[in-house]
Formats: sequence, C-alpha cells, structure tokens
Amino acid sequence: MAVQSIDPPKARTGVPGLDDILLGGLSHQRVFLLEGTPGTGKTTIALSFLIEGVKNGEKGLYITLSETAAELQQTAASHGWSLDGIEIFEVVPPESLLDADQQQSLLYASDLELGETTNLIFEKVEQSKVQRVVLDSLSEIRLLAQSSLRYRRQILTLKHYFARHGSTVLLLDDLTTETTDKTVHSVAHGVIRLEEMTPDYGAERRRLRVIKYRAQGFRGGFHDFTIRAGGAIVFPRLVAAEHRRTVSREQMKTGIAGFDKLLGGGIEGGSSTVLIGPSGSGKSLVCLQFVREAIRQGGKAAIFIFDEEMSLLIDRAKPLGFDLAAMRDSGQLQITQLDAAELSPGEFAYTVREAIRDPAIKTVVIDSLNGYQASMPQENSLLLHMHEMLQYMNRQGVSTFLTVAQAGMMGDNMRSPVDITYLADAVIMLRFFEARGSVKRALSVVKKRTGFHEDTIREFWIRDGLQIGEPLTNFQGVLRGVPWLLPEMPSGPPDK
Repeated sequence: MAVQSIDPPKARTGVPGLDDILLGGLSHQRVFLLEGTPGTGKTTIALSFLIEGVKNGEKGLYITLSETAAELQQTAASHGWSLDGIEIFEVVPPESLLDADQQQSLLYASDLELGETTNLIFEKVEQSKVQRVVLDSLSEIRLLAQSSLRYRRQILTLKHYFARHGSTVLLLDDLTTETTDKTVHSVAHGVIRLEEMTPDYGAERRRLRVIKYRAQGFRGGFHDFTIRAGGAIVFPRLVAAEHRRTVSREQMKTGIAGFDKLLGGGIEGGSSTVLIGPSGSGKSLVCLQFVREAIRQGGKAAIFIFDEEMSLLIDRAKPLGFDLAAMRDSGQLQITQLDAAELSPGEFAYTVREAIRDPAIKTVVIDSLNGYQASMPQENSLLLHMHEMLQYMNRQGVSTFLTVAQAGMMGDNMRSPVDITYLADAVIMLRFFEARGSVKRALSVVKKRTGFHEDTIREFWIRDGLQIGEPLTNFQGVLRGVPWLLPEMPSGPPDK
C-alpha cells in the first residue's frame, strides 16, 4: 500500500529496493525477524544490513550459532565485500559441557547450555557497544529451549535486553524446526519472510513479503528479488496508481502516408498498442517503423527482446532500412536481450522502469508477450502484471508497443496465448492471405480508443522497408486468411 512515512530516519538495510518496500528501512532500536528456509538469502541480506551500518558510522556485530566466521567471510568475499568494522562472534558450547566428568546430575544440560548461550551473547553485546546486531539463528535457541514456553521467555528476554542497549537487531530464523511456531512473530517489531520457488524449468525464483511492521506502513504483497555477485536486489511490486503525473501527448506518426491514414493520423503519444498476428507476419517490423520515426523526430526508444537473438535482429533489420546498430551506438536506442527462463516478472518491470528514467525515451517495444508469459510459467497473474505495466507507461507519457504471436497461420484455427486486447488503447491486426497463388500480407486497425481510424484492410510489403498499399476493396474474407476475389482486383506490389 502507498503510505507516506513521517517517522524519523530509519536504519537502512543496504539492499536495493528493500528500503523502498519498508518505506525507509528498519526502525531504530527495535527487533526484527528475517525468516526463510535455507538458501533463500538471509545471510546475504543480514550482512548487507551490517555493512550499511558501517557506512553510516554504526558498529555491527554478527552473532552466529550455526555458521563459522570463515564461512561468513567467504560469503562476503563472494560479493566483493569487506567485513571491516563488523565483529563476528561465534557462540560455542562451553568446554565444561563437553567434559563427561563435569556433567551435572540435578540439571539438564540443555538448561545450562541455554543459560550459558544467553550469557555469552549478553556479555559480548555489553563489551562491543554496537548499534546493529544480527543473531543467526533462532533455530538453535529453539532447540536449546526444548519447550515453547521457555523459548518465548528467552525471546522476550533478548528483546528487552537489546531495547535497553539501543541496538537495532535482526533475528534470523531458518524455519528448520517448529515452522508453525509464531512466537517471534508476536514479539518482533517487524517480520520479513523470504521464499524460494523452483519452476519446472529455469532458475529458482525468490520473493519476499513484509508480514508485519508495527506502527509503520509498508508495501504489501510479494516482491521478487534476486541474489547476484554484489548482493541481493529487491524489485518492489509495480503499483501504477503511485505514479500519476501530467504529461503532454502528441500524436506519433509512422512516416508512411498510407499507414498514417489507416491509423487516423497516427498513434496517440503515451498510449499502448498491441500488434497481433501469426509468426512472421511483420509485427516486429511494424514496431521498428515506429521506433525509427520516433528517433528521426529527435526522441529515443527502447526495445526489449524475448524471442529473437539480438544480433540476428540487427542483421535482419539492416537490409530493410533499419540500422539498429547505428541507432544504438549513437545512444538513441536501447536494445535489451532478455532470457525468459532466468527472469521474474518483477525484475522485468524493474528493467523497463530503469530504462525510461531517461526522459527522452518515449517509445518502448516489448517483443513479445509470448516471451513475457514464458517468464512466469507457473504464475496466474499475467494480465495483472501487464495492466500495471501499461498503466505505468501511459502515465509516464511513454508509447508502448507489444507484439503477440498467434498460434496458427491462416484460417479459423488461429488462437492467441492470452487476450490482452482489452488492455490496449489500439490494436493492429496483421494477417497472411492467399491471392493468385501467392501468400500476401495485410494489416488493419481493429481498435483505437482515441480518435478516428480507417476501417479498411490494406496490403503491405516488406521490400526496402515497410510499404503500405491502398485499401483492399475487391477482397472478401482477408482477415480469415482465405479470401475470395471480386472482379478487377487492384492488388499487388508496385512494379520497380
């Protein structure tokens, strides 16, 4: 939810995107819980939290009951981090507890271990005088406590102790024992949960959710994140309603007289256009026409490619009059190759938002929806993702062109992977059709929310670029792909 923070400055986490979700970071002198199964990224985020504190002049202490100092150093080194200014304290059982001759007969060893462990932690915090503390992990304390009552009392003891000493504390829980126990949820000031999902194909997907944050607003729902060399990056869920602003909307021309007539003069700036048709019908080429004209008018553009190899697109487009490499090298065009198997929807939205931070970029092409859908094979929210994306782009005054490849080539069996036409401001339909023993191409505008557009169907050719013919007035059934010809057909490419 969009909530304006009026609280004092918070302890920033050092994780890009996470502070945005937390509306500034973690409240000072409070205890927070970071939970997730092994491998979800708790240690990486915890180290980022301490490193950020060092940057702000705050001493940090990492108390580990599970990992060794060498393992933590290795984790930091893998991200290129230095742990200078951060003290690592390994809590190990007192040697007397490992000596059979020193075993007590009237007290359980777990009582001694829990008490000794707590005392060691308190003594170290007293000695270090730190402002930021990470305790890794609560599973070890839960095992030592052996009962939910003793465990809760121990957590309360830790909370009150840290509160008296003015430390901001991050408790880690790997959820390996008693995952239904919500003791810490009720005690902690805030709770962040990390999750990892493994799709049927592709890399694992990570996401996080803020479950609780006392007296503080936050951005709810799941947010995708990833871990790379350099640390974790969180991609806050895109909420288009948070990005309203007034923009000027000028009509976009295509630079082709016949095409502009078909569009009723052009496409309104800051609108979304879907180009739908079978594979090979020319959807990408039509998008490139809009891109070239936008650049010719002095603007910039960005293309996001899911399906085609970038070098092949550049080589294929050049003979047709689209020198994409020259546009890219001049800084007028950004071309981004995306791997659907390695990309989450949140990361894609973040990539697009980063691109259009350049105010000169007012034209964006997403090629194609089929590839975007492939990036979320086990998610059911494609339309919601696209709704927020298109609304956001429109409110930034960016014209978006989205291609959709239909299954099938001609006839009544053509199907779209998903119906997204109702979200778009304009829909351009491309078709193959048969005439006089050859396969031809046609396009028509079947929807345009703003202004007039032709209701005709025009043949087009891909020859030294895009060429648009006159309306096909002597055909019937072109959009079905198998038309019949009326007398005196004025169709065919112009003679050279």
